[in-house]
Amino acid sequence: MTALRKLADFLALGRNTALLLVALVLAGTGEKLWLGFAPKYLETLAEAAGHSAAMVVLFIGLFDALQTFLGAVYAYPGGWLTDHWGQRRSLLLFNLLSLAGYAVVLVWQHWLALLLGVFLFLAWSALSLPATFTVVASSLQRRQHTMGLGVQSFVRRVPMMLGPLVGGALIQHFGWRDGVRWALLLCVGLSALTVVFQWFMGNPEPAAATAASAAKTSFLSVVKSFSPTLRELLVSDILIRFCERIPFAFVILWVVNHAGLSAQQFSFLVANRSSRAEARPV
Repeated sequence: MTALRKLADFLALGRNTALLLVALVLAGTGEKLWLGFAPKYLETLAEAAGHSAAMVVLFIGLFDALQTFLGAVYAYPGGWLTDHWGQRRSLLLFNLLSLAGYAVVLVWQHWLALLLGVFLFLAWSALSLPATFTVVASSLQRRQHTMGLGVQSFVRRVPMMLGPLVGGALIQHFGWRDGVRWALLLCVGLSALTVVFQWFMGNPEPAAATAASAAKTSFLSVVKSFSPTLRELLVSDILIRFCERIPFAFVILWVVNHAGLSAQQFSFLVANRSSRAEARPV
């Protein structure tokens, strides 16, 4: 037991951080089971509805634009809710919102369901980001913060590799429409299991000083506090991500429709990329 405790201390694994890692794996795997295949699934639904090729491209571009936009702006209300509600209640809310979004896409097999459901099912990955950092900050000693964030970044890689492989196998076996539906069903089950683990997390209430500070903090005041170097880094990161997202949603269409690869082969490419790419929070 002493050796295990030393290992847990070295890896910064407290009660809340360990439960958080389990939640990240479960919820992240569920999301990655199908979300990477969503552009092709959206194309399948839109074409079945009789839309032209130009409209299909527009829908796919809009879907990816919404993901990118919400991934950015959701972090701010996610941080505000975490400051005022505490970690456990906020994470539970974010996960339940994601569950609702998955249910919309699962039950309503229409391209519009993805464009509307994205406002809900991105709640976990986007809204919860500040909360996951807060769990590390409040549950660990200061000397363990770097290790806690490092382990969290490493664990986030597991769903990015595992989810597409399982999702690709389901689509390969059942086809695009039924395969994505089975992936969504499994996603709902994993998200429901995530709720169970989140329920057992401690929920330290935000200190009065923290809540008062959060109430006085605004988006503009935070931006104004940036140093010139940080502003330059922010601008460069925006430009890099802008270039990255230009072809992002259409890669799967090129790979499947023009290169002739199957969903399973595409999942191998995604898993390989995820194992090599640098860890990013969003």
